[in-house]
Amino acid sequence: MEDVKWNSTYKKDNIRLLRRHLSLTQKEFIQQYLTPEDGKPSMCVATFSNLESKGGSRLNEVTQTIADKLQIDPTLFCLSPEKFADRLNTVLPNTKDTADISQPAAKAGNIDRLLYRLTMYFSEQLFDKRLKKGDKVESDRILAEKLGVGRSAIREALKVLDVLGMIDIRPGQGTFISNDEADFFIIPLSWSLFLNGGQIENILMVRNILEKKAAELTAEAGGEDCMEKLHDVSNRIHEAYLGQNFQDFLNCDLEFHLCIAAGSGNSVIHSMIQTIGNLMKHVSGTGMVDQQQLQEIYEEHRLIYGAILSRDAAAAGKFMEEHLQKSMKRYNYR
Repeated sequence: MEDVKWNSTYKKDNIRLLRRHLSLTQKEFIQQYLTPEDGKPSMCVATFSNLESKGGSRLNEVTQTIADKLQIDPTLFCLSPEKFADRLNTVLPNTKDTADISQPAAKAGNIDRLLYRLTMYFSEQLFDKRLKKGDKVESDRILAEKLGVGRSAIREALKVLDVLGMIDIRPGQGTFISNDEADFFIIPLSWSLFLNGGQIENILMVRNILEKKAAELTAEAGGEDCMEKLHDVSNRIHEAYLGQNFQDFLNCDLEFHLCIAAGSGNSVIHSMIQTIGNLMKHVSGTGMVDQQQLQEIYEEHRLIYGAILSRDAAAAGKFMEEHLQKSMKRYNYR
């Protein structure tokens, strides 16, 4: 007979493990498993979060309710987290995107799932005010234990999030939430594009729509500070163009677009354009291959800048759209 150790103190850990196995937020989990037929949730997110982290008198009630919904033995929640993780794949074989969460998730087929779970974990803490921008996050050892994966998998996932600008890995100091934590709230855009090349065309379409709108909004209502920054970056683009300094021109090109996005006054548009820009640097070849292209982009920027200065929203949007369509042919996305 299999040697199984039962301990009721594991219940809170296994509830959290199950929720993450199902890729559900705390709110979604409550709605799906802890909401009776009358449609009124049996507890709020704050209470459930406290139950997951500290336990409490309602653990038995909650595990019984979940077990009834899933039609599983409630005593499974008393198994050690390692045993429980192993059993999940047996008792829930038809669960969408089911994976063996007791094993390291660094394999190619699982890294996207781990990225999603990790970003959702950070997002929940940001929403619940347990983390804020600039805060140091838990060590890779603690994160690995909480998510039920290997430390090497966590480290690889953190590196991706660092590239995306969501976190800041500081050697010798630790890992910190980016000062622009809004990136965590456009998770699907970030991790799916980075790992799924098939999404690139769709994401570029979204990028083009957003950039066109940003140009229109900036032309309509861009503030004095925005105009000063746009003037500065346009001057530096001009200097880089005259000096045929391709790298400086590339850097200023990105800054030009971000300045317009910021000038739109819409923080979501700015955040999404910034994230797409970060990702594109890692899935594209250079867009500067010869002097002719340098001149083309310079002239296209002049048209956009001139329209914004003239407060001509329609022209700014039109010139931005044309610029992005031409840029599609200059970049090699893989």
